[in-house]
Amino acid sequence: MIRTGEEYREGLRDGREIWLEGERVKDVTKHAAFKPIIDVKSRMYDMAHEPEHQDAFTYRAGNETNSIFYRPPREKQDWYDKLDATDRFLKDIGGVATRVGDETIGEMWSLLDGRDMLAEIDPRFADNIDRHIQRVFTQDIFHVSANTDPKGDRSLPPQKQDPDMMVRVVKETDAGIIIRGAKFETAAAYADQAFLKPTVGAWSTQELSDYALGCIVKMGAPGVRHICRAGFAGRTDPLDYPLANRFDEVEALVVFDNVLIPWEDVFFYRHTKSAQFVRNTLHRYSAFPYVLRLRYVADMMIGTAMWNAMQTGLDKLQPVREKLADLVCYRESINAHLTASIATAEQSPAGLLMPNQSLLYAGRVLACSQLPKMMHIARELCGGQLCVTPNAASFHTEGTKEWLDKFYSLNDRWNSEDRRKLMAFARDLLTSDYAGHRLTFVQFAQAPHFSHLAAVYNSFDFSGPLDFVRKAASLSDNVMAGD
Repeated sequence: MIRTGEEYREGLRDGREIWLEGERVKDVTKHAAFKPIIDVKSRMYDMAHEPEHQDAFTYRAGNETNSIFYRPPREKQDWYDKLDATDRFLKDIGGVATRVGDETIGEMWSLLDGRDMLAEIDPRFADNIDRHIQRVFTQDIFHVSANTDPKGDRSLPPQKQDPDMMVRVVKETDAGIIIRGAKFETAAAYADQAFLKPTVGAWSTQELSDYALGCIVKMGAPGVRHICRAGFAGRTDPLDYPLANRFDEVEALVVFDNVLIPWEDVFFYRHTKSAQFVRNTLHRYSAFPYVLRLRYVADMMIGTAMWNAMQTGLDKLQPVREKLADLVCYRESINAHLTASIATAEQSPAGLLMPNQSLLYAGRVLACSQLPKMMHIARELCGGQLCVTPNAASFHTEGTKEWLDKFYSLNDRWNSEDRRKLMAFARDLLTSDYAGHRLTFVQFAQAPHFSHLAAVYNSFDFSGPLDFVRKAASLSDNVMAGD
């Protein structure tokens, strides 16, 4: 049951409580800070209905038409189909949108892999997983992720400070559980629902804990309050900041003030073993579309830097080509990890096909850790005009236009307007407030760097290198890998 963009927008008009810069937002679909990115997500829905994209965006299951993005992967072709659909979508919108659902639904598939363990706790919880996974792709739900708590003083367990610093259960009722606390979430204000799961902390040494909670929260439910950061869209001229005014994905501190979670929306509760399993396997699928987005960011940096070199005639210089090659190596290294992770994909406990975990997580480390360096290389290639170019109004106003036409026109092929557009795009991609925000987001959107490295360590098979060195160094036969 594929939704249209307008049906998605209408679903957001549910009376949800959204606050931005001290004021309550009346209609999130029309507010200047949210409308551009909501339009982007709406476009994703609408493309699934258009004849030229429908086959790439949807598949048939019985009598239903469902989203390719939400189909649980069972064979390699499923991943290739997702790649094709993502490519069409990002090229159509002309930029990168990270939080649109396909990169968070994978967390639900990870839950499916732990279904048997959850069934041991309570068979209802396992049934809830099956139903919710089915519901997401049959109802085309915009599903996001709720991970990070405020946490407070991290040297203390939550019980020894304000207990709401991490989301917890405060009461059980016949209808469900009552939760309190808060989470930082991207896109929550304009999503349908979020998978709320714990940040494993000092409490995880216990067998049972009210903080060990995994559930679905409807973003318009009573008691859910979205306190959003100030947005970038609508604050500046889109001619000067073309990316910030289209692709700003607004984060919020989402407060859960005695929110009722019906039992049918609970996946696990109080069981710390389940919480630890979820945290350890959370990104086994969702890391793939997340890293894929960074490949497109690399493409934007390469394209921007190459256009600048061609405009200025510097593309023939060997030092410039070497820096461009550095960007290409970054891009192709990301692409190699993604390609290899599908080519050597592994079957999951639930029978799904998950990307090769070691290759995928290593690719994520490379993509995230090297992004600051690559952005700086791109800045160098764009040169000093990146930070000194006047805004669009100066290029279009009598008294300044003629001078800027004179000094920004490069030759018969490159006029001042094309030069201005490229500098504006490069500035927003590499040096603007929005660019800095996106860089920070990348470093923490799927946990901090040390967690990325821990995932690599835990997914890599050390037995091969150990056995190779055991034989090469003539270690005794009773030394076994892993001892």
